[in-house]
Amino acid sequence: MLASLLAAAAPAEKGVLDRLLEVPVELWIKVGVGLLALIAAVLVIRTAAKFSKFILGLIILLVLSFIGFNWVYERDEPAWATPFIAWIAEFLPSKGRK
Repeated sequence: MLASLLAAAAPAEKGVLDRLLEVPVELWIKVGVGLLALIAAVLVIRTAAKFSKFILGLIILLVLSFIGFNWVYERDEPAWATPFIAWIAEFLPSKGRK
C-alpha cells in the first residue's frame, strides 16, 4: 500500500529518450545536413591543404566571397555583419527590400 501511495504522489518525469522523441523531425534533418556539411568542409580543406597553401587560400577566399555577395544581394546577413554589409551594399547591386 505504501508503494502505491508513493507512486501516485511522485510526478511522472520524462526520460531523455522521451524528450528527444518530442523534437520535430525537421530539426533533426537540419542538424544532420549541417553536420554533413561541416564534415565535407573539413575534408575539402584538409585535401586542399595537402596541395598548396595558395590553393587553400583561394578556395577559402572564393567561399567567403560567395557568401558575402549573397548577403549583399539578398540582404539576409546576420545582425553582427549588418554595418559592414550595409556599407558594401552601396557599391554592389542588391535585390533590395520590398
